[in-house]
Amino acid sequence: MHFDIKKEDGLHVDWNDQSASFYSCELLRKMSPSADSKATREDLQQNPLAILPSTSRGPITIEDAQLVGNYAIRFTFSDGHSTGIYTWEYLRSLPQ
Repeated sequence: MHFDIKKEDGLHVDWNDQSASFYSCELLRKMSPSADSKATREDLQQNPLAILPSTSRGPITIEDAQLVGNYAIRFTFSDGHSTGIYTWEYLRSLPQ
């Protein structure tokens, strides 16, 4: 597997099975597997008309990324969010 992170664009992954995936910064932030983001997504399923507070001014970008062992990656986003650990399996399950 090989991956490339572009701060302004997102994450590109070339998987071992020869497939490739691209995840935009916005998608990665929206689908963060952190507990607080998961709770927000669950709340929206219960009340799709809920108004969410804005967490950022301007577009979301990736400020930093760290490997977590050999099974995951953690991003720091321009809005300060950095608590989600994205396993490679979780990333494969995300829409593109």
